[in-house]
Amino acid sequence: MKKFFELVFVFFVGITTVFGQNQEIKIDNNNTSTFKKGTMFVFWGWNRAGFSKSDIRFEGNGYDFTLNNVVAHDRPSPLNLDYINPAEVSAPQFNFRFAYFLKDNLALVVSQDHMKYVMDQNQIADFSGHISDPAYAGMVQNGQVNLSDEQFLTFEHTDGLNYVNAGLEKYKNILSKKNFDIFWAYGAGAGILMPKSNVKLFGNERSDRYHLAGFGLDVRTNINFVFWDHIMGRVEGKFGYINMPDIKTTLNNKPDKASQDFVFYQVNFGVGYVFNRKIKN
Repeated sequence: MKKFFELVFVFFVGITTVFGQNQEIKIDNNNTSTFKKGTMFVFWGWNRAGFSKSDIRFEGNGYDFTLNNVVAHDRPSPLNLDYINPAEVSAPQFNFRFAYFLKDNLALVVSQDHMKYVMDQNQIADFSGHISDPAYAGMVQNGQVNLSDEQFLTFEHTDGLNYVNAGLEKYKNILSKKNFDIFWAYGAGAGILMPKSNVKLFGNERSDRYHLAGFGLDVRTNINFVFWDHIMGRVEGKFGYINMPDIKTTLNNKPDKASQDFVFYQVNFGVGYVFNRKIKN
């Protein structure tokens, strides 16, 4: 399934690039539509995400080491009523958008991307650094540590890898029909990472709390289907970079922390509502 979404991401970015290079193509040249200044929309959707390998450094009293080229994946919720249940709608990997058009077809978009990052447990990671505790130092064999039994480390950002960001998006109408429009958009953004990291290191009590851990940058492109001037369907591709130098790994006030950086992609889809829509024909 993950390979399928990777192919969707590549296809989506490619096809929207074609739109960008040929922006004057319209199926109906007699009717074009504009998101006028002052228009707003809200959007709620869901995502699949992918992450590059990353080096994760752990620092604390008696240890300072790095696990190299760690593999991780997302964790989508099973397809069930949680996706539409108001009490559980934030449990799956979700996306929220609020947009305000600063001028015609140019929007400031404030977003939350709730991804989930889960270190693959069944892997052997390259190790560099030192551990003073002989029990855990003994788990390192020939410069590697086997993580599969969960005794050395479990590591997740599962409630979640929260990328809170703002960006600018440029919109272009590519089709206008009666009660139906298609807009292509592209843009870039930046923001902060506020993960709720679930970490259990060296048998310590699991750390599980929200914390401002770092920053992110992204580029994005999307296709928006607008019905009857207000109902929006949206498909989005997002690619970015995350750097988190201050991930909490213990529940106490010790200076223990982890740090990592990686690139990510998302394929997002969902629905929205457009407010204060003004039509320009």
